[in-house]
Amino acid sequence: MNKYQEILKQYWGYDSFRDLQEEIITSIGEGKDTLGLMPTGGGKSITFQVPALAQEGICIVITPLIALMKDQVQNLRKRGIMALAVYSGMTRQEILTALENCIFGDYKFLYISPERVDTEIFRTKLKAMKVSMITVDESHCISQWGYDFRPAYLKIAEIRELLPGVPVLALTATATPEVVKDIQNRLNFHEGNVFRMSFERKNLAYIVRKTDNKTNELLHILRKIPGSAIIYVRNRRRTKEITELLVNEDITADFYHAGLDNAVKDLRQKRWQNGEVRVMVATNAFGMGIDKPDVRFVIHYDIPKSLEGYYQETGRAGRDGGEGICLTYYSYKDIQKLEKFMQGKPIAEQEIGKQLLMETVAYAETSLCRRKVLLHYFGENYEQENCGCCDNCLYPKKEFEGQEYIVDALQLVADVKEKFKIEHLVNILVGETDTAIKSYKHDELELFGEGADKNKQFWTMVYRRALVAGFIEKDIEQYGVIKLTDEGQKYLNKPYSFMLMEDHNFEDNDDEEKLQEKGGVSALDSTLFAILKDLRKKIAKTNNLPPYVIFQDPSLEDMCTNYPITIEELANIQGVGAGKAQKYGKEFIEVIKQYVEDNEIERAQDMVVKTVANKSKFKVYIIQNIDRKIDLEDIASALSLSFDELIKEMEAIVFSGTKLNIDYYLNQILDEEQQEEIMDYFMEASSDNISEAFDEFEGDYAEEDLRLMRLKLHSKHGN
Repeated sequence: MNKYQEILKQYWGYDSFRDLQEEIITSIGEGKDTLGLMPTGGGKSITFQVPALAQEGICIVITPLIALMKDQVQNLRKRGIMALAVYSGMTRQEILTALENCIFGDYKFLYISPERVDTEIFRTKLKAMKVSMITVDESHCISQWGYDFRPAYLKIAEIRELLPGVPVLALTATATPEVVKDIQNRLNFHEGNVFRMSFERKNLAYIVRKTDNKTNELLHILRKIPGSAIIYVRNRRRTKEITELLVNEDITADFYHAGLDNAVKDLRQKRWQNGEVRVMVATNAFGMGIDKPDVRFVIHYDIPKSLEGYYQETGRAGRDGGEGICLTYYSYKDIQKLEKFMQGKPIAEQEIGKQLLMETVAYAETSLCRRKVLLHYFGENYEQENCGCCDNCLYPKKEFEGQEYIVDALQLVADVKEKFKIEHLVNILVGETDTAIKSYKHDELELFGEGADKNKQFWTMVYRRALVAGFIEKDIEQYGVIKLTDEGQKYLNKPYSFMLMEDHNFEDNDDEEKLQEKGGVSALDSTLFAILKDLRKKIAKTNNLPPYVIFQDPSLEDMCTNYPITIEELANIQGVGAGKAQKYGKEFIEVIKQYVEDNEIERAQDMVVKTVANKSKFKVYIIQNIDRKIDLEDIASALSLSFDELIKEMEAIVFSGTKLNIDYYLNQILDEEQQEEIMDYFMEASSDNISEAFDEFEGDYAEEDLRLMRLKLHSKHGN
């Protein structure tokens, strides 16, 4: 057991690290500047807390989230680790005292906002501190190429000059290759050093529809396929317009934007979370803290400004593991409006905004697998050629030999000395004589007009394909100037067969039918699904419970596919189990049985249930030892699991319909009043989302405490 594992065991009780944690810890522990790309919930805090405890001095943690600061300080203190935070709302004397304690006390962590980094008082005191490392959380905020740029982050690099030799650990949950480079450059990394986890969401289907009649398209798909939805639009006025349209068509909907009162926003969010409203029409202000598990659609009525924003927003679909459909409507009018919106902004900002927008346009117009394009954007290589669940893979275009086009495209990059963007290169190939081409005398090039038999869209597609293939790359420092890669130079020197596809024409209107064939959320009886949702709502209201406690959407979907008509059959449905079936199943069985008879539905003789089996391989051991009232830490240790991993196993057990009585353990960590307070919250909340609960209590309770109380809720009322 090395020193890091010993610290992990001593303070957190874990025997082993999770994916990437140890690699990042070892890197920063060796004094190397390090960038970790880890999704939310990936265990980022461990990556700086463990190495900081392994060395002398204090770790400076820079984060914009006050709630996170307070929570982590509290959790560290619970473990006997001395930590402090400096944030807005503190008096000057309180700040002075905290900083003095960091100099003279035996503190290991100081949490501070990026805005505070730039204050004279902090910089003066910092010089007197023995600093072991600097941690920059949400580090994508330092990049103007990121989707959430914050100028205050740019000041962080300055404190490195005050602390020569102190390594930096930058952490973020999402970043493109350009942003990854930018983070390292702006934080003055001594050398590139990145650790990354996958961005792939396998249960999401990506569809882009080019249309000038979005309204009809929208109504068509919402009527055809059931499920909760978010519709993202560009401005506040449109949220209201689309909502009124849907309501007039008997589709329950509400709207949400930053200009609404907080009380109104909370009410509308709760109504949507509870299933009282099917559709939320919103600007991008609707995002933080949204974790409704059963969102089946995320629809972009207007094309998003960046692929990072798009990825974040589509990621709100299918969080229960069921299929989510990510549908984007696209028209050239959208692009024109966004470009017009950029006018009047500083040139640098215009260039960045235009580049980000063009990436989104490229995604919309490409004929390649959309999953492949998205993952490539985030620096991943998706090996499969056909994902089977995006419009381009469902409706593949005919391939043709593209070697000569790729060669011309790459050769032109070399001919213009790698100093121009795609738009300029395309104009040369089609023979368009504009001011820039004349001034650089590019109309005299051998390749000028060589591709005039094809249009601009075709040559843009060729360059995008070359990007995905790794033959060319965009120079972030020069706003998207195209450079040849080593791989591209090799291809030029020795060309080989390279297949291309023309971009999709978006003429067909039957994407959703193809999705039905794939067996996603639409491969069920939508009429019965609506009936069962109404029944669930009624039962939830009668029992004074949130609907999600009765049955979650994946369970209802399984019922609409397999038509269980006995309690025994219902118990085998995904996420139900014997307990829930007995408790809430009678009315559901009666409704399904009547529906089957009325509609003369032929059920399979032996019901084949498409259940997601309880994946907990430790299920029996955990149940037996909880029945014996063994401490959860001891159960985790015996199974060589971290406490977080044990809770996940317990959640898998409870959410699939089995009771776990953990009162004996809860009584050790929370008094009666605390348990009552948390339980009251969950009973009234629109969602059992832990992040929302954590924010509600402003860090008074650890995430683990909240998750365990949620388990109690589902065991008591759901099973």
